[in-house]
Amino acid sequence: MTMTNPAQTHETVVTLTIDGQPVSVAEGATVLDACTAAGVDTPTLCYAENLTPVNACRVCVVEQSGSRTLVPSCSRQAEAGMEIQTDTVRVRHSRKMVLEFLGSGVDLSQADDLHQWMDHYGSDPTRYGDEAARIDEEVKIQDELYIRDYDKCVLCYKCVEACGDDAQLTFAIAVSGRGFGARISTEFDVTLPDSACVYCGNCVGVCPTGAIQFKTEYDLRQGGEWRPEDQTVTQTVCSYCGVGCNLELHVQDDSIVKVTSPADHSVTHGHLCIKGRFGWTYVQPTIERREPA
Repeated sequence: MTMTNPAQTHETVVTLTIDGQPVSVAEGATVLDACTAAGVDTPTLCYAENLTPVNACRVCVVEQSGSRTLVPSCSRQAEAGMEIQTDTVRVRHSRKMVLEFLGSGVDLSQADDLHQWMDHYGSDPTRYGDEAARIDEEVKIQDELYIRDYDKCVLCYKCVEACGDDAQLTFAIAVSGRGFGARISTEFDVTLPDSACVYCGNCVGVCPTGAIQFKTEYDLRQGGEWRPEDQTVTQTVCSYCGVGCNLELHVQDDSIVKVTSPADHSVTHGHLCIKGRFGWTYVQPTIERREPA
């Protein structure tokens, strides 16, 4: 019989301070994890619990004692003895400016999680005036599954990560162009049906601003009929295979309008295939797809 060393079964922890409060987290955890453990609510945009942090948005920055610059809490590994401040003048000013810059260039009207933070920090994108550069492109509708609206894209890279190493491993999309001309694009900007896209919809599932959106949701929004407050969300298991992927059916007016998956589910971690994400029309075969008014 093999004996187990009790010391090997204990998880190594590190202790740091968050706003003066000692917090212990597992070794390898991030500063954001420590902030959450301390009960500190931190704004994030490019971060998702089921994706690798890419440090793209800098909304989650905090102040670390001894560091010349603010640090991204979503990716900075927690270290013993760290002294972290989450609500200093520097932190508040940085977060305010990041949110203002984003709001001055793109449409954040559907980025619901950001609205409270913009109010909290007093961000006012309109103060840059009508001459501020804005993305002004037609919505790309190339199929009946989802649309791409670059007016809402903040280049958070979530869709790229979900399409790549973190989930689908299809690598159908990446960032193309530079500066204000940067866009999430297929190879050579071909249409989605002509690209390597397999229509898993995981990019839709992680998009925080509505830049990539279910066609069903887009049509309802265009017709003024999208009513999240009237929707019910029912969790079930996908019926197509034996993997056991969990589905969240969003239902409005007795019709499924979109399907998501819980990010904390041990099987899918929020990711699905084309069947789980879009293959639900057999439930309501007589439904008529609503077209924009």
